[in-house]
Amino acid sequence: MSARTPKTRLKIALALLLATGSGVLLAQDDDGGPQGYSMGDASGSYEVSGVEVDVTGKTAIQAREAGWRLAQRKGWVMLSQRLGGGGGGLSDGTLDAMVSGIVVENEQIGPNRYVARLGVLFNRGRAGSLLGVAGQSLRSSPMLVLPLQYSGGTGQIFEKRTDWAEAWTRYRTGNSVVDYVRPAGSGPDSLLLNLGQIGRPGRTWWRTILDQYGALDVLVPVVRLYRQWPGGPVIGAFEARHGPDNRLVSKFTLRVNTGDGLPALLDAGVKRIDESYQAALRGGLLNTDPGLSYVPPPPPGTVVEAPVADLPVDPATAAPTAATIAVNIQYDTPGVGAVSSGEAALRGIPGVRSAMTSSLALGGVSVMRVSFDGDPATLQAALEARGWTVQGAGNTLRIRRAVAPPPPAPAPADNATSG
Repeated sequence: MSARTPKTRLKIALALLLATGSGVLLAQDDDGGPQGYSMGDASGSYEVSGVEVDVTGKTAIQAREAGWRLAQRKGWVMLSQRLGGGGGGLSDGTLDAMVSGIVVENEQIGPNRYVARLGVLFNRGRAGSLLGVAGQSLRSSPMLVLPLQYSGGTGQIFEKRTDWAEAWTRYRTGNSVVDYVRPAGSGPDSLLLNLGQIGRPGRTWWRTILDQYGALDVLVPVVRLYRQWPGGPVIGAFEARHGPDNRLVSKFTLRVNTGDGLPALLDAGVKRIDESYQAALRGGLLNTDPGLSYVPPPPPGTVVEAPVADLPVDPATAAPTAATIAVNIQYDTPGVGAVSSGEAALRGIPGVRSAMTSSLALGGVSVMRVSFDGDPATLQAALEARGWTVQGAGNTLRIRRAVAPPPPAPAPADNATSG
């Protein structure tokens, strides 16, 4: 047997890893017990899936390399069209520096032919700067994910390893506007993040847990698995839930014909639930619970007054209260001062509860998330009354400062001299 150099062994290992698709390696203790989950791609890359290639070459390796290069070109065109960049092509050298990975979804390799369906991962920073979308997308607050699986009548999160939690570690979040915080499932996770915690509405302990994981709110994706018979059809009932009150965002059901299709069933469920959370965020339904915000203790010597009991209100004379809506306002931020002045200007409008920049782009257009007691038309009128030029409709507005008219030209000087 011929000896292989370390470089050769590395190439063989990489080839085997790519050939197996999206494999996941699981670390174990000395006694064989599980020690957390190995996270999938969490780099925030843009992902383009379902790229079909069919190429030939002198050898199988050359055909595969040609197929991957073709996938990079086609994937960039698809990504550019999706993000509004026009679909222009780039050189192979530029694409090589921008592509962070190739995902093999399905491939067939012959002596001189390569047929495959591939996925391409593009570096978010480099691709976004070329397409002009860097820093302009809506992004949620950090959300702690607790994947809850019911199987055989038993609910588990991180008490034991579950197929549902593994599906969430495989999911690539680069295309999602939700900032997921995915625990590893090791150490104290099985004690802190368990089924009992889901039923605790108290905010104090929730704040302590979220602070440990660097999150501001919690998401609970739920799946209930029903097996018709061993090895037979599997039905998954999925629910997307949000917050310490376990509010339902959406629910749906998926089915596979055999038990071998369970990973594909769960992967499809993760994708559908992520789409539900993204839709809820854009609709203003995924706001952070105010009770989860950190409340500093009062300084020593501060006198805390007892709350005054609410007086009864006559319903006939009580004024109706307007519903609070979330509005995304795009505004110009040439510098840091424009951010603070823009937020201060919005907070000064009556009815505005909060105004905070959710997507910052210095030197470009930033996005401010505004909570307003009223309707968008009332907010638009208030902005125009304060000298803003407002465009857009509904819950997305674009504001600019009105340009002052140029000063009048000076009158021509009288050059005539007296005789």
